[in-house]
Amino acid sequence: MKLNTKNIFVPPKNLARFVTKRKEDIGLSPDDISFRGEKKMDTVVLRLIDYNVDTLEEETIKSVEKVLSYQKKPSITWFNIDGLHDTDIIEQIADGFDLDKLVLAEVMDVHARPRVQEFGNCILLSVKMMQQNEETHRISVENLSLIITKSVLLSFQEKRGDVFEPVRERIRNQKKRIRNGGTDYLTFALLDIVVDNYIYIIGVLGEKIETLEENLLQEPKKSVIDEIYTYKRELNFLRKNISPAREMILNLSKLESELIRESTDVHFKELLENIHQATDSSDTYREILSDQLNIYHTTISSKLNDVMKFLTIFSVIFIPLTFIAGIYGTNFDVVPELKYEYSYFIMWGVMLVVAIGMLLYFKHRKWL
Repeated sequence: MKLNTKNIFVPPKNLARFVTKRKEDIGLSPDDISFRGEKKMDTVVLRLIDYNVDTLEEETIKSVEKVLSYQKKPSITWFNIDGLHDTDIIEQIADGFDLDKLVLAEVMDVHARPRVQEFGNCILLSVKMMQQNEETHRISVENLSLIITKSVLLSFQEKRGDVFEPVRERIRNQKKRIRNGGTDYLTFALLDIVVDNYIYIIGVLGEKIETLEENLLQEPKKSVIDEIYTYKRELNFLRKNISPAREMILNLSKLESELIRESTDVHFKELLENIHQATDSSDTYREILSDQLNIYHTTISSKLNDVMKFLTIFSVIFIPLTFIAGIYGTNFDVVPELKYEYSYFIMWGVMLVVAIGMLLYFKHRKWL
């Protein structure tokens, strides 16, 4: 029987379940700006949003030089880079924003573990971002890096996507909190989108697990155990990406930096609660799957016991009947009952009485 994969969480094909280091990356200097990942788009896209309480400027720019002048403005600037394979652009960003090359080297390593690290003039943090395609149900995973400076937030994505479009809409619609906030609050808004996607994906998978439990209780089939193992594997995959993100957000909430205002600390603590919810849900569903596996084995064992009970009772009932029939199957010439006219019917009567009597006895002992 084939496994029903409809609406099942489908991981990305090109992402290893455990991070592996490429042979060509061995021996590279920690501050070497070279792309350590898979190219996911042909052309790097640079997007700029500059805003304050009263004004908004949004455009797609063609060069890094365009955004450098915004560092001196009193407004908040969000500079988003889609595509990390162009090392020339990355080096221009390092020089233009006076960033340590070690910072950009970390950005270029898309397989690095999520982390938060404070440097002299910025804060670097990275996290795994997941999205689910509503049509194919396939999950895309990419590395998101954020560099927080006083007035500019730089975000680096492996490919272009619209996961942050709700944040852009809030900026366009002049929402006071985000318009009045700084780069630290903008960072919170982006991370909140990432964590919300964690919760959503786990929720979708959780609905399938709960449905599986109903099917398991109704009719346990061999295909059910295949689905259980599939879901366990996918939950492990999610946990592998979410747990390091929780550690990163925990460290971020404890970070004491001039770039993070006290008013934003409460939002990072709220974010920490949200990602705890994601990990707790993941753990809960893992336990449910373990229980389902136990239920499956218990149900199959119970059915096997029922079959064995039936066969045993069947055999025990026919043992005395076989004995009675065997007496009349002996080869002796003199068997007293053989000459009696009603011997055959008496034999059947005795056999029926014995069989019915044994069934009543088994029922009385609650073996049936």
